[in-house]
Amino acid sequence: MSDKPSPVKYQAVNFSEKLSLFSEQWAPKVIAQMNDYQIKIVKIEGDFSWHQHAHTDEAFIVLEGRLRLDFRGGCVHLAAGEMYVVPKGVEHKPFAAKEVKMLLIEPQGVLNTGDLEQSELTAINDVWI
Repeated sequence: MSDKPSPVKYQAVNFSEKLSLFSEQWAPKVIAQMNDYQIKIVKIEGDFSWHQHAHTDEAFIVLEGRLRLDFRGGCVHLAAGEMYVVPKGVEHKPFAAKEVKMLLIEPQGVLNTGDLEQSELTAINDVWI
């Protein structure tokens, strides 16, 4: 048995290229992993469900479009090139009037619907593209 690490890939990850490989909405795809954190790309449009992540923060980084993150006490509007970190335990609901393409950064194993029971919006987790 060898403890030799797997070979390093010297290749940049191109967001546009990765986004062109799928069309599903609300189905995050993993494009990289850094320690226990996954960097995911996702396309969204419309309204999501209220949810929270009791044990982790969640970073939203907008690549294209305009995102509104609703909170019980207000909202945050994000345009392309902007980000927001939702603190752990804070209930939130993403909304996009038109398609938004974005990055999510969260620990491996975090479901997109957070602490909610499985719903029609719960995506299959840990899907690499």
